[in-house]
Amino acid sequence: MNKSEISTVTQFVLLGFPGPWKIQIMLFSMILLVYILTLTGNTAIICAVRWDHRLHTPMYVLLANFSFLEIWYVTCTIPNMLVNLLSKTKTISFSGCFAQFYFFFSLGTTECFFLCVMAYDRYLAICHPLHYPSIMTGHLCVILVLLCWLIGFLGHGITIFFISQLPFCGPNIIDHFLCDVDPLITLSCAPAPIIEHVSHSVSSLIIILTILYILGSYALVLRAVLQVPSSAGRQKAFSTCGSHLVVVSLFYGTIMAMYVSPTSGNSVAMHKVITLIYSVVTPVLNPFIYSLRNREMKFALRQVICGMKILKPS
Repeated sequence: MNKSEISTVTQFVLLGFPGPWKIQIMLFSMILLVYILTLTGNTAIICAVRWDHRLHTPMYVLLANFSFLEIWYVTCTIPNMLVNLLSKTKTISFSGCFAQFYFFFSLGTTECFFLCVMAYDRYLAICHPLHYPSIMTGHLCVILVLLCWLIGFLGHGITIFFISQLPFCGPNIIDHFLCDVDPLITLSCAPAPIIEHVSHSVSSLIIILTILYILGSYALVLRAVLQVPSSAGRQKAFSTCGSHLVVVSLFYGTIMAMYVSPTSGNSVAMHKVITLIYSVVTPVLNPFIYSLRNREMKFALRQVICGMKILKPS
């Protein structure tokens, strides 16, 4: 049978968080507030790094790029989620669903590699401080950033393309607030065990390899920090690396529960909560985690806020 005769689904229904209208309004208000805070916090970090010349170092350049990534990561899901909370139809087009699927996975993969590069930067700075300026040059920093984006957006492209070519002839209801791999493959009219296996294998491989690299880097960092004679030096190193590890723990803890460990026994509601944590909650916490224990960043952020107040018309 011709594919055009089978694939009759032109849109999907994202159920999101079903409930009474008052609950929908409350969720809309909370998620909108989180979205605004995410945009504001991450934009403030980008501006602070851009305007404060003391922050023109690889660590802060990587942090600014990470904040830029987080802005797009939440933007590919939250606006549509907000629309669906106020919508009665809660529909998303076929192409829109797969576009969201592609960008959500690509940006998530890019984040994994960014965290790896940030761990590598901290490893060089603490374990090889004398060689750090000659190794982590601006040129290398740019190359690493570009590689993160390139690998992130190429990592899942082929598997997502093949999933989009599966026949979808109904039903078209996705019990989630975004287009994810498992619900889409489940809705396909034809079984696709090979594509499903390859998709999960690629996701698991990327997550496991990157987290092992990050943990290995910080294990070496911890060993080096414990050998620092001064307590002030140890405290500064722990402060910098501690914020990175908190972000890594939040992000990887949830994505591993979702894409690496067996989730067939988990309820749909649990899947939504886990996805909500790593796709919405973690990005809004990152600016606070990275700035609260970093004096240079706090000072630069104060300068940004003061500059915004000065620019306001009297």
